Amino acid sequence: MKLSQFKFRLPEEKIALYPAPHRDESRMMVLHRKTGEIEHKMFKDFLGYFDPGDVFVFNDTKVLPARLYGNKEKTGARIEVFLRRELNPALRLWDVLVDPARKIRIGNKLYFGEDDSIVAEVIDNTTSRGRTLRFLYDGDHDEFKRQLYAMGEAPVPRFIKRPTEVEDLERFQCIFAQNEGAVTAPATGLHFSREMLKRMEIYDIERAFITLHCGLSNFRNTDVEDLTKHKMDSEEMYITRENCDIVNRAKDAGHRIVAVGTTVQRAMETTCDTLGHINPYEGWTNKFIFPPYEFGVAHAMFSNFQLPESTLLMLTSAFGGYELTMKGYKLALKNDYRFGPFGDVMLIVD
Repeated sequence: MKLSQFKFRLPEEKIALYPAPHRDESRMMVLHRKTGEIEHKMFKDFLGYFDPGDVFVFNDTKVLPARLYGNKEKTGARIEVFLRRELNPALRLWDVLVDPARKIRIGNKLYFGEDDSIVAEVIDNTTSRGRTLRFLYDGDHDEFKRQLYAMGEAPVPRFIKRPTEVEDLERFQCIFAQNEGAVTAPATGLHFSREMLKRMEIYDIERAFITLHCGLSNFRNTDVEDLTKHKMDSEEMYITRENCDIVNRAKDAGHRIVAVGTTVQRAMETTCDTLGHINPYEGWTNKFIFPPYEFGVAHAMFSNFQLPESTLLMLTSAFGGYELTMKGYKLALKNDYRFGPFGDVMLIVD
């Protein structure tokens, strides 16, 4: 497959600027892989496609309020700092992106907060935009993080062209988010409300959780035509024995495994064996999935409508079949489906 095969014109007005008023009120397109049928439904209708005992697998990563704004010492220049990962809690070391990068050098200090209550010093250059910051703070670690996060904004992607709002901290977070470390949301999980999870429980749909800390590579442009030469950034992930057992027992009993989002697919495919079982894992993955690809675990998948040439679209089309998935995307454009993290849903079933 070539990058150009995933190119299509996406007008800006098709990208959802805001989530639906209620989490579970988005539209849903259903692709049937075996028959090629395409249906137009509402997200709340999805239970009609599943049976008691089926297992939905969610990503329970928790999004950091990762976007901060500080002022450079002496000049007072406004600098955007994007928290990527905490490197050393004891030393207050963080891997960050800075913008504009040309203004920031090793040794520079940045001041955050209205009263400059938090100061950071640049101690290393990691990439052209990346830096390692050491935050200079005398209090305990928990208090430091509370203050740091209180100054942060939800890391809503820049292609959503509107000012970040306070409400985004809640709506750019899944209701089951638990394990801190993501810098963007596993967007498909955003559609699940507490009421919907309760309906699933009443219907005897089981749940399992993996943790994959979503990084910025989810929205980074792919810059090689030959997809075999594309390298994904590594992302940290965890799967416990307990959650593996939930998935594997259900699969062995003939129930369906449902991947809620592309990150769940990548995590399960990273750890699956030749029997289609997933295994406990603690580490990193840079798995890149594009057509053709034979999935070993999931029988069905939810995905948001992704942007052109994105690795998320490539994985979705690998599961749905390239021709059928791209046909669905053409219909989505024609029928005014909403694209992006706050957009509508595609459900792919057999």
